[in-house]
Amino acid sequence: MTDPIRTLVLDDDFRVGRLHRSVVDGRPGFAALEPVRTIAEARAAIRDLSPDLLLADVYLPDGDGIGFVREAGVDAIVVSAADDPATVRRALRAGAHAFLIKPFEQRALAGALDRYARFRNLLSGDRALSQRDLDRALAILHGSGEAASPSRSATEQAVLAALGEDEASAAEIGERVGISRATAQRHLAALAERESVEVRLRYGATGRPEHRYTRRA
Repeated sequence: MTDPIRTLVLDDDFRVGRLHRSVVDGRPGFAALEPVRTIAEARAAIRDLSPDLLLADVYLPDGDGIGFVREAGVDAIVVSAADDPATVRRALRAGAHAFLIKPFEQRALAGALDRYARFRNLLSGDRALSQRDLDRALAILHGSGEAASPSRSATEQAVLAALGEDEASAAEIGERVGISRATAQRHLAALAERESVEVRLRYGATGRPEHRYTRRA
């Protein structure tokens, strides 16, 4: 059984710390440590408990949370009311995997935790990574690997329905759905990446080969 991702919450407001701890404890594969309220307490917790992930506020009674993220040597998500671009950039330069702006719904934190868990799982072990492995892990971490907006989901469903049991090109699918070839190509590529469709090249007498798509069984 995989060990849980031990997560330390650093927030000077004990109520916020408890709330974030409850979100962490509610996610499969996570275990929340006792929240801390100062950088000094966080240093001691990291030394004694070796957490895997840090949820850190920026403005703390004894220092700057972003500076602490840089020095801590622990994967981190910054959670702060700061909403200026300079602070966000500084947090990302310090190594934060994500930045959540307060106030936010609990599902936003839950989503960030779930993406981190999937990212961590993809980069676990000692095997060599391919570029595709790394690209996929980073896309998941940053949310671009997610199925996303309802409008996109609806379009993808229409693309799959138009594909049916046949083999077709992006141009043919675009005509059936009523979207451009480029839009159909983009959605088909995303579906192929998630292994919902298969793609092969068909070579004609002249010109470049054509991508042909079929729906996976």
